[in-house]
Amino acid sequence: MRVKSRWFKPGAPRSPQENAGALAFSLWRIAQNLLKNLRRADFEILVGPQYFAFMAEFLIFEIQVADRLAYQAMNAESRQQFTGTLANRVAQTLAENQNDLLGLPAADCKENFIFQLNLRAEDYAEFGYDAQGPDFTFVRYFAHTLLDLVEEKDKHWIADQIISKEAPEVVETIARAMRNLQSIEPAPPRHSGGGE
Repeated sequence: MRVKSRWFKPGAPRSPQENAGALAFSLWRIAQNLLKNLRRADFEILVGPQYFAFMAEFLIFEIQVADRLAYQAMNAESRQQFTGTLANRVAQTLAENQNDLLGLPAADCKENFIFQLNLRAEDYAEFGYDAQGPDFTFVRYFAHTLLDLVEEKDKHWIADQIISKEAPEVVETIARAMRNLQSIEPAPPRHSGGGE
């Protein structure tokens, strides 16, 4: 999946907070794409609370991936600023969408997401992540978080779909986005689709 992940003006490296703000938008798009992929694979995901339950777990996984990549690339203070900003921006986007589509109070939705993120982070902390990416238990745990969200007929297949197909693509996309955002090189010029 392609997401916008480059600064278009050259210059000094951006702050961890600036990079996190830009990445937060990409994580939302990646999560939406993941949900579309599951629907195309015939997993039944209903519009409404189930949709947002899936989105929350997708976003939590993505934040964990981004945080592990930040751990590899940043000092402790920068990583803390980056991950804190990222989590808050993602939580705000999720909460605003829940408010718009379900009429739920945005402040409560954001608070609930942050609470869930912190609980999941304790579990994800038990799993490995190195230069090659997350270990099998990291990804398997992500798949396990979705089991209670799918219909009974899908429970046997969701783990395989996540572990073998979706999670590796998500991890690769986030890693590419973070490399691009941290680059001080300007984005290459875009070519128009038309001829001259």
